[in-house]
Formats: sequence, C-alpha cells, structure tokens
Amino acid sequence: MNVEELREFCVAKKGTTEEFPFDENTLVFKVMGKIYALISLDRLPPQCNLKCDPERAIELREEFDGAIIPGYHMNKKHWNTLFIDQLPAPLIKDLIDHSYNLIVASLTKKLQQELKALD
Repeated sequence: MNVEELREFCVAKKGTTEEFPFDENTLVFKVMGKIYALISLDRLPPQCNLKCDPERAIELREEFDGAIIPGYHMNKKHWNTLFIDQLPAPLIKDLIDHSYNLIVASLTKKLQQELKALD
C-alpha cells in the first residue's frame, strides 16, 4: 500500500476531512473534527500514525517489531507509527478502521448522530 492508496482509503470514510494543520508535510485525517490518522509525506520510508487500543498496540509492536512502533510525536500508549511499506495492505486497512472506530466511539452522542446522518 502506498501513501496515495492510504489517503484514498481514509477519505472514503464517512465524515472524514483531510488537512495540513501542523505543516505542509503532515497530512491529517479527522472524523467529525477529531484526528484518527496522520501521514508524513516527507519521511522515507513512508509512515502513518494511527490511534490504537493500548493492549492491542503492545501486541502489534511485538508481532511486527520494527514495522509498528510507538507513535512518533504522539501519546505512545494510544498511538502507533506504521512503516507502511513493511506491512500488508489488509492489516493497514484494518488498523485504519480500528483507529477510525475508536475516535467515532469517543464522539459525543450528538456528533455520532450527525455522522450517522451523513449519507
């Protein structure tokens, strides 16, 4: 999976917006205004930060040693950095879905209803 495929997968998710709030090299994906994915456009190998359940984050880091590490410049308990060229596309998509779903679950009921209404 390359950066453009990752971007296309993210923007297809309901309620997702993309922006560059930090600098011109960090593409950020938000659902209802809350970040669920960040892609560094100038880092090689290509990297993506995703939110993750803390227990699952530890398991993933152990299983994919070196390809999934604690989140760069993020809360290392809740975020992972993925080296996307070292991981299979289905796993990356699963982890994007996981991150997105964690954020949606943390939204207020009002925002969750607004998200459901987007069709």
